[in-house]
Amino acid sequence: MKSPINVWDYKPWWCQPWSILLTGVALIGGSWLLLHLIWVTVLVAIPVLAWMGFFLLVYPKAVAKSMEP
Repeated sequence: MKSPINVWDYKPWWCQPWSILLTGVALIGGSWLLLHLIWVTVLVAIPVLAWMGFFLLVYPKAVAKSMEP
């Protein structure tokens, strides 16, 4: 039986889960630390969290499913 495909084995270092999480947290935290405006932080957080959710949850499952026989 084959082991499931790990999409992260085929991605460069800047597209690994740790770098995606670090970038997202830095962007959201940086917007708060820089401006101290909750509405700006929320506006930054919405697309960043969507991007993180896609690349950390949806994309790996989609790739694994597409590789199934």
